[in-house]
Amino acid sequence: MVSWTEGRTGISGFTRKALRKVFPDHWSYLIGEVCLYSFFILIVTGIFLSFFFQPSLNQVQYHGSYVPLAGSRVPESYASILRISFDVRGGLLVRQIHHWASLIFVSAIFVHMLRVFFTGAFRKPREMNWLIGFGLLVLAMVESYLGNLLPGDLLAGTGLVVLNGYLLSLPIVGTYLSMFVFGGSFPGTDYVERFYSLHILLLPGIMVGLVVVHMVLVVVHGHAQYPGPGRTEKNVVGKPLFPAYFARVTGFFFLYCGFMTIIAACAQINPVWDNGPYRPDQVSAGSQPDWYMGFADGLVRIMPGWEINLWGHTLIPGVLIPLLGFGVILLSIGLYPLIEAWVTDDPLDRHLLDRPRNNPVRTALGAAWISVYLVLLAAGGNDIIATRFDLSVESIIWTSRVCFFAVPVIVFIFTKRWALGLQRADRDLVLHGRESGTIRRLTHGEYVEIHAPLSKETLYKLTSHRQPSPLSRAEMTGRGKLAGIFASVRVSLSEFLYGPGSHIPKPTREEYDEAHASRVE
Repeated sequence: MVSWTEGRTGISGFTRKALRKVFPDHWSYLIGEVCLYSFFILIVTGIFLSFFFQPSLNQVQYHGSYVPLAGSRVPESYASILRISFDVRGGLLVRQIHHWASLIFVSAIFVHMLRVFFTGAFRKPREMNWLIGFGLLVLAMVESYLGNLLPGDLLAGTGLVVLNGYLLSLPIVGTYLSMFVFGGSFPGTDYVERFYSLHILLLPGIMVGLVVVHMVLVVVHGHAQYPGPGRTEKNVVGKPLFPAYFARVTGFFFLYCGFMTIIAACAQINPVWDNGPYRPDQVSAGSQPDWYMGFADGLVRIMPGWEINLWGHTLIPGVLIPLLGFGVILLSIGLYPLIEAWVTDDPLDRHLLDRPRNNPVRTALGAAWISVYLVLLAAGGNDIIATRFDLSVESIIWTSRVCFFAVPVIVFIFTKRWALGLQRADRDLVLHGRESGTIRRLTHGEYVEIHAPLSKETLYKLTSHRQPSPLSRAEMTGRGKLAGIFASVRVSLSEFLYGPGSHIPKPTREEYDEAHASRVE
């Protein structure tokens, strides 16, 4: 078969090269594998569920195994979900695998992007891959949100109310968008069919295309790797795809599938029969969005309920501003590589990753972003917190408002100082060696601890990070007045973020390699 295929396609050279592609040997790369496995499970279980789900809001009389709703008139989509859960063999297990996989899929993308962010793996030439990953994160959030709206239960209806509120808050076009999305006055009769088409066709198709492009770019650019002996900007140290890495990821895939099945079999999620079918005159008490949308809900809850009347039109800043803030928080993730590239003005390809402590400002910015997210996530559950801990909702709201502005600043300062302290600890370790625990008394009576020298491998890891040389402001402002202004702003930003003299000049590749080799030596 191999000979027959080779004689008609001539792909043996490409196949041999692909099978010998080297993958770095580090556990954090498996986070990306979790994303891919979750997406595969979502497609397989989604195909199974599509055989039985009816995307329709037509009212039907329920005659199924769930006795409390027997004889009740419910939407056809809700009745089909109950049928999958109680009457289709294995239906509830597959449905719960699908729901858990969607949560872990978004979580894995989020954690994977955090790993890429804190290690600087998004730098040239991988900015496009970062933007693709950001697009996959947004699409996964939208895809999961639409999937939660399909069952037609009361919790899904509450999510519809929130979505309609966001649409109506948009000036001028909000009413028209709401009519278009819901096929008439809210809640309309067509939204399930429309969301279902997006959920199973359009968005998954776009995501498959982005995943393919993402994998192709990984092959083209190669893997960025952590610093270590033998690892340079021009090579990759690790195991080949076949057989070593292939055996590892195959075993990990089956372990992950088994883990997902155990979770779905033991941990109940989204019991739609407890919520009941959606009715526009009811709202589910204590309803909470999934975690990836929780911070959007928190933005709305901490925002004052302002209304502005202008020229006979009513604006709702209490919803519009959180909607814009939601977009700004997400865009800050996607645009950060472009901003850092402009500030640092680094023209070289970067294939060695940073230790987070060696880039304290980037690490502090990431920690501050996470703190904003956690504050808003807690604010999105203020009613649950109030009832569980017997607190006032108003006090929780005001606390969340203060924390929204104060906590990121505190976290930024604390994280930056922490990273700088770790840098100093590394510097002392390189200069003096590690503490051996051996105490020696000197001739004049002083007691000192003997420090043992570090191994060459450890010394290399601690000293192989980038150490930029100073660049004077005069060197940056000699190309015309306008260029000088922009260069001066860039240098000032770089010095403010990364310390005096931290702006990176533009050396050639040969100059960089020579300086790096001499520093390592």
